[in-house]
Amino acid sequence: VIIAFLMSCAVGLQAMNRVRCANIVWIIAGSAMSVTGEVHFVLIGFVFQLISQFAECSRAVMGEVVLGGGGLKLDPLSYTLFVAPTCLLVLLVGNAVTWDPAIPARLAHWWPYILPNALLAFVLNILVASIIKEISAVGFILAGVCKDIAIVLFSSVFFGEMVTSTQVVGFLVALAGVFFWSYLKAAPDSAAANFTARLLLMPPDGKVPTENTALLPSTSSAKV
Repeated sequence: VIIAFLMSCAVGLQAMNRVRCANIVWIIAGSAMSVTGEVHFVLIGFVFQLISQFAECSRAVMGEVVLGGGGLKLDPLSYTLFVAPTCLLVLLVGNAVTWDPAIPARLAHWWPYILPNALLAFVLNILVASIIKEISAVGFILAGVCKDIAIVLFSSVFFGEMVTSTQVVGFLVALAGVFFWSYLKAAPDSAAANFTARLLLMPPDGKVPTENTALLPSTSSAKV
C-alpha cells in the first residue's frame, strides 16, 4: 500500500497529507499484525513477494496515468490491448527458458480447462483496468488487501488453515483502515474527517501550503 501511495504522490496522482499518511500507516499496521507469528513464514518468499509488489504497484500507477491521470485517457479495452502483447512477450521468454517437449501433448489434453482459464484471465484484466480507472491505483491495492483477507478467511473456514487471534485482529484493523480511506474519499468534509485533521494538527484547507505559496510574507513599502 505504501509503495503505491508514494508512487502515486511522486507522479502527482495523490496529494500527501497527515490524514492520508496516518491512514496508510493504520492499514500497514493491521497488515503487519496479520503476518506476525505466521508459522509458514519464509524469508526468500517474502523477498520475492516484495519485488513482485514493486512491479505490481508500478503497473497499477502507470495504468492510472494512461487510463485517467494523463493525457491518453484510454478505456479498459484499449489499455488491455496495449498491455497484453507485453505480457505475452514475457511469458514467451519464460516458456522458452523452461520449455518441456511434453508441453504440446499436455496442451492438447488439458485445453478444455486452459481455454476457460484464459477467458477468465481476460475478464480479470478488463476488471482490473476498470477498477484502476474508477478508484485509482491506491484504491486498487487496498481492494487487493481486502481480497487477500477474504482468501485467508475462506481457507480457514473451508480448508482448516490455522489463523491465530493476532491475525484476526490484524485483519479487522486493516479492514477498518480501508473503510476509513474509502470514507475519506466519499465524504472528505465529514465530521470524522475534520476531527481527524484537527487531531493531527492539520491546517485548514485554505491554509495548506502549495508550490505557489510564498515562503515569506509579502511586505509593501511606501515610496516617497
